[in-house]
Amino acid sequence: MTWNIPNVLTVLRLLAAPAVAVMFLYFHRPWADWFALVLFVSAAVTDWFDGYLARLWKQTTKLGTMLDPIADKAMVVIALAVILGYSSMSPWLVLPATMILFREVFVSGLREYLGDTAGTLKVTKLAKWKTTLQMVAIAVLFAQGVFEHYFGMSSMGMDEALVADVLAGREEDLMGLRWKFQGMVIASHAGLWLLWIAAALTLITGVDYFRKATPYLRD
Repeated sequence: MTWNIPNVLTVLRLLAAPAVAVMFLYFHRPWADWFALVLFVSAAVTDWFDGYLARLWKQTTKLGTMLDPIADKAMVVIALAVILGYSSMSPWLVLPATMILFREVFVSGLREYLGDTAGTLKVTKLAKWKTTLQMVAIAVLFAQGVFEHYFGMSSMGMDEALVADVLAGREEDLMGLRWKFQGMVIASHAGLWLLWIAAALTLITGVDYFRKATPYLRD
């Protein structure tokens, strides 16, 4: 094994995946949301940075090539599990998340079955866009969790009619409810749209990989 800066960044990204879930075990919200958001965004940035450095310094290794897609999948799968957990399994999140998880398991199974011929399933540009969209969507959904928690804390104990009046501008907004609510709604809608688009790209790339693997699956 060769250890260099790109490989170290990849390993750190791999370790960051379970750390996102651990944040919600050892910290209360909103600190857990903040830590998970910062950790996930930082790890997502290294996804681009480690590959860039490996190419720039000509330090591409078998270890990095193997770990990079594993780290990406671990980040996405664990982060989606965390988001589904605190969203009370919202159907609007469950369906695209299921599509993404199914595709990742399916393609991983294809690669394992193909063995030495798995090189035919090279990562495409569309697959890279898919991964980028997944990570952006997850980061936005983590941000939505931050806004949701702060809005809930600020409106706790307030009469529902009063909250409605504040949001409608009929009452003075002393607790900053409006911007928290707007942030929550915008992040929620944007995150959902991005996740659905990512899920569509996920299925498209999955079908593409299966089509390329078909010649090797015939008896």
